[in-house]
Amino acid sequence: MSRPDEIIIKNAQEIEWMRESGALLAQVFVMLDDFIEPGKTTMEINDQVEAFITQELKSRPASKGQYDFPYVLNSSVNEVVCHGMPSKSQKLKQTDIVNIDITLEKNGFIADSSKMYMMPKVAPHARKLVAETYNAMWAGIKQVKPGATLGDIGHAIQSHVKPFNYTVVEDYCGHGIGREMHEAPQVMHVGKPGLGEVLKPGMTFTIEPMINQGTMKTKLKKDGWTVVTRDKKLSAQWEHTVLVTDDGYEVLTLRPEEKNLGG
Repeated sequence: MSRPDEIIIKNAQEIEWMRESGALLAQVFVMLDDFIEPGKTTMEINDQVEAFITQELKSRPASKGQYDFPYVLNSSVNEVVCHGMPSKSQKLKQTDIVNIDITLEKNGFIADSSKMYMMPKVAPHARKLVAETYNAMWAGIKQVKPGATLGDIGHAIQSHVKPFNYTVVEDYCGHGIGREMHEAPQVMHVGKPGLGEVLKPGMTFTIEPMINQGTMKTKLKKDGWTVVTRDKKLSAQWEHTVLVTDDGYEVLTLRPEEKNLGG
């Protein structure tokens, strides 16, 4: 049994299992690309994902039951920063942005990823936030290599969004992942170059910046899960599960449309 603060280095077989979980999770988002549209409820999205993971992919939706969470995904719309709960009454509107955050377990190993979906009439300022949050995630991912530090990742992310006057949420962060959904280390999305844990081959963790249009301050709603921006301005998030390789990084949850981005 590992200690809670112990970083677990994956061996070659464990990396193969994590690759498989990541590739399967990428398939879930491919399916969702044709499913998510205005008028769909976030609960319909949840139910579609659960059926696809369990029936089509013969895998386990790892979020369901984790910390007593009853659903297979988080659906975070507009000012929701993270951990939004699916609802039968929440229909996506033409102007909404929504983050869909999903975990999948296969062969005892978990992959974690999220993607932003924009409805057809999203305002230009919202499209910009979504795009630059995606670019910020990749700025962080591209820092990953043996000998780099977690501070390098955080610094790259916050440096990318600063010119747009966006803020980085610091209340929630990325995390190590493997047999458990949340392992060491914590991966902050702010930092100073050269500081923090030194990256080593075989480490696996998520990079998942939450970027706000306004203040970084957040508020937890009464349901005990949903986190919203304190000023009700928009928030966006993207997430990938990343492996530190011998000479750089591999994005284990890379989707087909990202194949030219590396990993």
